[in-house]
Amino acid sequence: MTVLPRAFAWQRTDTTGGEFVTLDDRRGLRAKGVAFAADNSLYSCRYELHTDEAWASTRFEVAVEGAGWLRTLRMERAAGRWRVTTSEQGDLGRALPAAPLSGIEDPDRLHAVLDVDLYNSPLTNTLPVRRLGLHRAETGTTVQIEAAWVLLPSLAVLPLQQSYQVLGPRRVRYRSENFTADLDLTDDGYVTVYPGLATLA
Repeated sequence: MTVLPRAFAWQRTDTTGGEFVTLDDRRGLRAKGVAFAADNSLYSCRYELHTDEAWASTRFEVAVEGAGWLRTLRMERAAGRWRVTTSEQGDLGRALPAAPLSGIEDPDRLHAVLDVDLYNSPLTNTLPVRRLGLHRAETGTTVQIEAAWVLLPSLAVLPLQQSYQVLGPRRVRYRSENFTADLDLTDDGYVTVYPGLATLA
């Protein structure tokens, strides 16, 4: 078992919950995390995330578990294409009747995606920040990206247009659809305050 040299923990501010991750970011990112929440359904999730040296996501594996059910998702990017596989045990539909199916019917919809965005995970906001050098960019720098948004607890995967605007040292404005949040960052691009969601412990 590989020991990873850094660790972060975030406490949810919108509900009972939190996230803990160990990681190695010396040559891209390798991270292992666990999160739990009681927002729309009581669940926990464990994930492993890998990027290449340029911080483009290459592999994401996640397992989400609740009372009487378990779902898993594996995403891998190679030669510019994503492969997405899922599995399920038990009955999430009973706990959360409106939950969508896991995965994505047509992975080719993710052809432009280089970043994975796990629902309500402060860690995954770091991926485009580091990949695009936004933690060192000039104030006013704005970028548009498309991310693979992985919903919890369903593990449905959706392509999602997002923008990041540098507001000043260690601060970016994140936008997606009708949502906006001004994120405070560490010097190396990790979220310290995500208003209305989480703070770094």
